[in-house]
Amino acid sequence: MAMKRRILLQTASALALPGMTTINVWAQDKYPSKAIAFICPYSAGGGSDQRSRQFGRFLSTALGQPVIVDNKPGAGGNIGTDMIAKAKPDGYVIGMGNFAPLSVNPTMFKKMSYDPAKDLTPIALIEKGPLILMVPPNSPYKSVKDIIAAAKAKPGTLSFASGGLGGSHHLSAEMFKSLAGLNMTHIPYKGGAPATTDLMGGQVDMMFEQLYAASPSIKAGKLRALAITSKTRSPLFPDLPTMTEAGVPGFEVQNWQGLVGPAGMPPAIVKQLNEIVNKAFADPAIKEQMLGQGNELGGGTPEQFAAFIKVEADRWGKLVKAADIKPE
Repeated sequence: MAMKRRILLQTASALALPGMTTINVWAQDKYPSKAIAFICPYSAGGGSDQRSRQFGRFLSTALGQPVIVDNKPGAGGNIGTDMIAKAKPDGYVIGMGNFAPLSVNPTMFKKMSYDPAKDLTPIALIEKGPLILMVPPNSPYKSVKDIIAAAKAKPGTLSFASGGLGGSHHLSAEMFKSLAGLNMTHIPYKGGAPATTDLMGGQVDMMFEQLYAASPSIKAGKLRALAITSKTRSPLFPDLPTMTEAGVPGFEVQNWQGLVGPAGMPPAIVKQLNEIVNKAFADPAIKEQMLGQGNELGGGTPEQFAAFIKVEADRWGKLVKAADIKPE
């Protein structure tokens, strides 16, 4: 045993650079050995920011190092996502990869400073979240079929709000238009909150909003829900039909986000981070909050997340081209 130990130490010493101790040889392989930057490509206070901070705390506890969330909003999520893509692929810069910058913007924007398929490493899907089609409480439209009938009777007169071009609010309505063969007018706002305010006031006819954000207004009677965009009904609103059940076959939209890093990350670090994210879904506080917001827990392998992103990019890319959606 003593001989084996002596041989191991001699081998380690032979591998070490001049002036480096054998302890340093082994320590340099440990990840992480310093703080990790977690880039959120959206503003503080929103859903992506909240989830970034929640998972940042869980990662910090699991890794034993600070995980610092840094909000870098702008250009529909492109600015922050580009910063992740351009970072050194050593695991010390990671971030939230979202629906729009990974699956919509590459087609919507003529020029992109990053390619999601080539410049990012998918690590783990975190969540999917449905949206709800809402109208003002005094709206004459009591169902999705009412909207379809009215839109076809007077093409272009009905309006729908969104939190901005290319987001899940907007793309949900574009899919509705495409599948139902409708002509409606898009009214984009700078965020979901002002769009919802005008919807309540009757300035616009309808809006698709994420379930967690729409729920309080619906429960308070300030807005009326007509349908949900997921494939199945939500436990939070069991009486609310899906868009397919409401008369639009094949309709499904989920806003989603997951952990990503720059391309070229060491497989061992990707595996380590992926395992931690998957363990997070068993944490009672995280699980309760995510399910309580009506979201579907993510998880799975990096390869499964990469395949999911590709399917979403192909799907939304076709719709963006067909609808000729361009940034302002």
